[in-house]
Amino acid sequence: QDFPADEGVFSGVLVQYPNTLGSVDDYEGLAKKVHAGGGVLVVAADPLALTMLKEPGAFGADLCVGSTQRFGVPLGFGGPHAAYIACRDVLKRKLPGRLVGVSVDHAGKPAYRLALQTREQHIRRDKATSNICTAQVLLAVMASMYAVYHGPDGLRKIASRIHSLTGRMASSLKRSGFHCVGSSFFDTLTVELGEKAGEFVEAAASKGYNLRLVSARQVGITLDETVTFREVDEVLGCLGVTMESEEEQGLPEGLARSSSFLDNEVFNLYHSETEMMRYLRRLEGKDLALNESMIALGSCTMKLNAASEMMPVTWPEVGSIHPFAPAEQTGGYRLMLETLEKWLAEITQFAAVSLQPNAGSQGEYAGLLAIRRYHQDRSNPDRDVCLIPLSAHGTNPASAVMAGFRVVPIKCDEEGNIDVEDLQSKCEEHSSHLGALMVTYPSTHGVFEETILTVCETVHSHGGQVYMDGANMNAQVGLCSPGGIGADVCHLNLHKTFCIPHGGGGPGVGPIGVASHLVEYLPGHALLGDRDGAVSAAPWGSASINVISWMYIRMMGVAGLVAATKVALLNANYIARRLKDYFPVLYTGAKGRVAHECIIDLRPLQKESGITVEDVAKRLIDYGFHAPTMSWPVAGTLMIEPTESESKEELDRFCEAMVSIHGEIQKVISGAWDAENNALRRAPHTAEMVSCDDWDRPYSRELAAFPVARLRDHKFWPSVGRIDNVHGDRNLVCTCEGVEAYLED
Repeated sequence: QDFPADEGVFSGVLVQYPNTLGSVDDYEGLAKKVHAGGGVLVVAADPLALTMLKEPGAFGADLCVGSTQRFGVPLGFGGPHAAYIACRDVLKRKLPGRLVGVSVDHAGKPAYRLALQTREQHIRRDKATSNICTAQVLLAVMASMYAVYHGPDGLRKIASRIHSLTGRMASSLKRSGFHCVGSSFFDTLTVELGEKAGEFVEAAASKGYNLRLVSARQVGITLDETVTFREVDEVLGCLGVTMESEEEQGLPEGLARSSSFLDNEVFNLYHSETEMMRYLRRLEGKDLALNESMIALGSCTMKLNAASEMMPVTWPEVGSIHPFAPAEQTGGYRLMLETLEKWLAEITQFAAVSLQPNAGSQGEYAGLLAIRRYHQDRSNPDRDVCLIPLSAHGTNPASAVMAGFRVVPIKCDEEGNIDVEDLQSKCEEHSSHLGALMVTYPSTHGVFEETILTVCETVHSHGGQVYMDGANMNAQVGLCSPGGIGADVCHLNLHKTFCIPHGGGGPGVGPIGVASHLVEYLPGHALLGDRDGAVSAAPWGSASINVISWMYIRMMGVAGLVAATKVALLNANYIARRLKDYFPVLYTGAKGRVAHECIIDLRPLQKESGITVEDVAKRLIDYGFHAPTMSWPVAGTLMIEPTESESKEELDRFCEAMVSIHGEIQKVISGAWDAENNALRRAPHTAEMVSCDDWDRPYSRELAAFPVARLRDHKFWPSVGRIDNVHGDRNLVCTCEGVEAYLED
């Protein structure tokens, strides 16, 4: 097929490699036609198959996408799994996600950092490349460690064994007169069985094997590295076929891989469990994580992930179930998920909850889709305006645009609250087109806005729906609720409020709760009898980690959940009160209190001293603390969220560190410390740095490494010093406009 070259007509082509029936096609000719038409060729590829198949980049693919699940990650009834996306160099600025780039620290030592932020929503808002926030980092780490452990030779051996067994199965079927779709394969065969298809699937199931009924006359059989010769023989026995020793070659000669891969030394060093264990332990030592100290990242809710909550994730009953397994095999799983949905509906005071969204941003998208479909069904397709406060998380406008809305910003007043007059004005201006308002409660400024009921009523009076961002639900559970406040939709972050680990950036679960009039617009799925609104390939998204939240709620009970919320509020207010004489608390409620987090303002001190918020963040590492959220939602500030998991002793240690840093800033202001060559500007300090022979700094090594006495008993040493951001961005420069560019008159 040829594609039209007219601009704006043809976008691109998406193909599978191997395809869903198992065949392997040569797409080189297709790639040329796609490019001739001005399009982009996207190849969805199995990474294990690519150890044997010609790499997509070699035959003209522009993008390659897929799942890394089969690199050692459990099926988990649908997830979580890490997807990947690879692209040609010319497309890298369009990537919907962060890249880990290599920079150097001040001493020239290689250092990793997140780079390429062209897609970041906090910069581009409604013009962001994607709405992705939480991704699947932990699963990506698991898959990458699978590759590290096996290395290129091990992966080839695994792939070759699977392909060989599939080849013997193909040969045996053909010798017995059965026809397989296509002439090529890697690990999957689709067999033409006519009226025997259903019979064969049932016979195999009776012996403990699930096969794919592709159609009324076709059955798909896929093998992996765990399948044995005996098991294949038993499956074929259901057709009266005996496994042959002869093997059929399934890869076309021109598509066999000849290039090397995974050449980096890390994939060629750690091939024993002993070496792998030590390598992982060395990597862990570079992380300043919750097992070391409090991580007070505002808006992130870095609370304890208790071991007892995590244990069921390791059970085969949780991890080894396929998302499309027959319903009669998944009754317990479904009951657990339905119970969790019911509990979350009670907590939020909504009519129903869907667990399908895989992250908060995906929950936003699913919830906004529900609102769009609701308006469309009522013959109001023109209700496409979404009002969003300027203080909102950047995923809000990005998700709204993805769901088909036009974003209209709402101003905030000097106290950080929604400007109700501006809201009313915008509601009146867009009354006939108003679709939704997105609001975060408590606000992203860490305050319970007292006008929230008025805000909801105003939007409803103009025919709009209220979408509540549940990122700050840790301040609501048991004390108030989105449904009680008047929201129509709300997403939750189970990886925040309900204890699923953050995993360095995922996995997450972002279920949405809805009021009764929106229940029919919750995400559907083919297996649930309704395809509309699906946001995940699996009916319950990342089903396996929902058991963590189930355990948390079941063990905490009503009293425990309410107590946790109260302590989260108490801890945040304790920190705000302790630090307010040193760092102004930027926003408070009418009674001078904050919600579950507080924003401290470093701009006055920066004006006096030249010490920036980044300097304070880096110096905190010397004190053994991960920095709070920096310069968001207000530049030059730190947003602190301690959660209920931290003891008073840990809160005091953090406050003492901040007070001590305040004292160090005062020394810069007074002139006692040099404006540039001081412990703040040159933080953090590594072990290598303070133990080297040369020390050209006016402050002592002891002050650099042990600013408070407690660090002598236990000290976290950063692996690198201050990273050179300019060096890291040299080839990955953000060309974004500022937020002001997206304001409307």
